[in-house]
Amino acid sequence: MSITRKLIQVGESVAQPGKYHRNNVANTLSKWMVEQMLADMDHAWGLKSVSLRYFNAAGADAQGRLGERHDPETHLIPLVLQAASGRRKEIKVFGRDYDTPDGTCIRDYIHIADLCAAHASALQYLAEGGSSDAFNLGNGNGFSVQEVINVARQVTGRPITVSDAPRRDGDLARLVADASRARRLLGSPMATQIPPPVATSNSPT
Repeated sequence: MSITRKLIQVGESVAQPGKYHRNNVANTLSKWMVEQMLADMDHAWGLKSVSLRYFNAAGADAQGRLGERHDPETHLIPLVLQAASGRRKEIKVFGRDYDTPDGTCIRDYIHIADLCAAHASALQYLAEGGSSDAFNLGNGNGFSVQEVINVARQVTGRPITVSDAPRRDGDLARLVADASRARRLLGSPMATQIPPPVATSNSPT
């Protein structure tokens, strides 16, 4: 079965739910099915495996060798940095009345360097006799939209124009990973705060 890339635009998902159901449900079921297949192979043949579930991967290689680029860009950190560099007029904040400390949505971010380290830790875990398992990979703390903007201003030293917009349908106040089992069993700290992802995001030109 051919699976297209996951669709991730919240507003569009509310306006065109059928499009997202056809694409993303298939993706989600496929990922879940792979985990079930791996469990079956462990049961039948003792083939050990680890499934790593990513949350919001952010940042880029600190030396500028690799980065992220999406068209269209929908991820908060690259959008904020585009506003800082002048490639974008402003950054929109969709809602300031959520039940969070500063009123803006909170999301979990993890630097790609931490993801790489978690993969290495998973291999080591299996090499040392660990049992098959699945782990969430995320920071576990969460950072608000406004916190990301504030840090981007500090890191870049640039003013970033912000405009307030109404809430988007489908946005939740807080989405944060529970990565406690990964920390405990894999020994992966995943403690990166917001400055490193912001400082390295979109490194390539």
